[in-house]
Amino acid sequence: MCLFVVISCACSAPRGAWGYPDSTPHAEREVRGDAVVARGGWSGYLGGTMNSAAASGVAGVGGGGGGAESIDRSAAWGALAAHAKEMAGVHLRSLFAEDAQRFEKFSLEFKAGADASVLLDYSKNRVTARTMELLRDLARAACGGVGVSEMARRMFAGEKINFTEQRAVLHVALRNRGNRAILVDGKDVMPGVNAVLEQMKGFSEAVRSGAWRGHTGKAITDVVNIGIGGSDLGPVMVCHALTPWSKRGLRMHFVSNVDGTHMAEVLRNVSHETTLFIVASKTFTTQETLCNALTAREWFLSQAKEPAAVAKHFVALSTNAEKVAAFGIDTRNMFPFWDWVGGRYSLWSAIGLPIAISVGFEKFVELLEGAHEMDNHFVSAPLERNLPVTLALLGVWYGNFVSPAAESHAILAYDQYLDRFAAYFQQGDMESNGKSVDRQGRRVAYSTGPVIWGEPGTNGQHAFYQLIHQGTRLIPCDFLAPCRTQNPVGNEAMGRHHPILLSNFFAQTEALAFGKTEEQVRAELKAGKVEGTMAEMLVPHKVFEGNRPTNSILVGEVNARTLGALIAMYEHKIFTQGMIWNVNSFDQWGVELGKQLAQKILPELGGGEMVKTHDSSTNGLINHYKRSRGR
Repeated sequence: MCLFVVISCACSAPRGAWGYPDSTPHAEREVRGDAVVARGGWSGYLGGTMNSAAASGVAGVGGGGGGAESIDRSAAWGALAAHAKEMAGVHLRSLFAEDAQRFEKFSLEFKAGADASVLLDYSKNRVTARTMELLRDLARAACGGVGVSEMARRMFAGEKINFTEQRAVLHVALRNRGNRAILVDGKDVMPGVNAVLEQMKGFSEAVRSGAWRGHTGKAITDVVNIGIGGSDLGPVMVCHALTPWSKRGLRMHFVSNVDGTHMAEVLRNVSHETTLFIVASKTFTTQETLCNALTAREWFLSQAKEPAAVAKHFVALSTNAEKVAAFGIDTRNMFPFWDWVGGRYSLWSAIGLPIAISVGFEKFVELLEGAHEMDNHFVSAPLERNLPVTLALLGVWYGNFVSPAAESHAILAYDQYLDRFAAYFQQGDMESNGKSVDRQGRRVAYSTGPVIWGEPGTNGQHAFYQLIHQGTRLIPCDFLAPCRTQNPVGNEAMGRHHPILLSNFFAQTEALAFGKTEEQVRAELKAGKVEGTMAEMLVPHKVFEGNRPTNSILVGEVNARTLGALIAMYEHKIFTQGMIWNVNSFDQWGVELGKQLAQKILPELGGGEMVKTHDSSTNGLINHYKRSRGR
């Protein structure tokens, strides 16, 4: 049986940088005015009762600091700019030569239980201890002096930091495994979160066990997730990453493109008797999602004939009960989520239903738990030991201070199961921080979000690594890999493949950092008996300048808990950078204009008359399309 998912989308101990005692990283907190007080027993701002009304004592909650000066005019920014000039001629070769303990000093490790660990080695970056100290000062100066730590407190407390839409930003509540109260407009959101989780548990178990049956009595064999943006990218990425735990024989399909080809190719390979569609759209009005949903329903009814059968094969992720019912979906099978769940942060919500169906609800909970542990780390670890903050600061360093500035950032996962990880964070990062106006509505005079891209290793090595190694552009890279593979294939005890994979991982970061000097090239050519004119011609082509920055991120293995921690780590990195750049990381007005114009153009594509309502280029393209339709 097939399932289609349609988704639109004060304390005596020393204090850490987030205002929490270092000695009590799992302390329960409460808010009194604008002060956070440790009470012991829980980790993170989700502890205690976090009331946005009570916690809004600091001026400028919405705009992040009222009319404060731009971050690039702050003393912290100026100090970093001066330091960058001092660092301009420094090479990673010299940094490592001068300090044999550099790895120990510039690496961090996070653990979330016995089966989840994350090691971040950032020693192969063009930074010193002084660089990192100045970058942390910048984090403290963010948002007009409010600081990253205070803005994080506001987010975890349920304040409406997405001020342009007057919404809280509470994806962290969706994975609040401590289940402490979080108040938005005076109401605790956790009972609703837990109710949806229980609904997801019951439904996913029914589908996986075969208890949920289609209109002819057959069990589900195929689930088709029809979504767009975060409601597609998140479930796709996680289902791919957790494939070893997927239920074999229960096939997952993902349709996102409104191009009919995407849907058509999926429908060719499923049966209406054994297919379940999950239609997910908060308002049930998203154009692409509803177009695909209607096509799926038409296909289904062309074979099932009876409209009542729709209720056995379609469920909804939505809050619009009237439209859901009109579509033919039983509203008892409608899974809600909230306006404080941003699309690109929604996989933790009902949008994660395909994940729970694919790998089981228990693994979905482990995903939440790993993320929750990283949330705890983010809000309790001091800046100098904080993984998400460290990653964020390094990105700001290369994007705003190093010359030439980095315009893009590559995420290179050396694990085939993470083949969609970079694509997922293209949206997560670029939709969040691709902004040119700060929280006060001023045009920024500095670079904000980078272009995020990447492919799995070692495939990328045979595609674009040439540019990373020897091109003119600075491209910082994150290399991710598990120490243990889920598939130790080959004759050796650890498998033949994984050691080869990891040898490439380690070699690439070493080569990017240290390169190959002209002297080394000449020695190699001489050893290979290449001399004279040929040698002189080859030398400049075989030199690698090195000094290309990388972060190495090693995990024990890619499992649900580890994956949850990794995703949350990057989410909080994005948040930190957004606060430093003083932008609203949680709206996405940039996607609206194209949608508005498309609504205007769509009716113009019918009929035979030529269009004259746009610029000459758009008119010409539309009219060419209309003339060509019948050919």
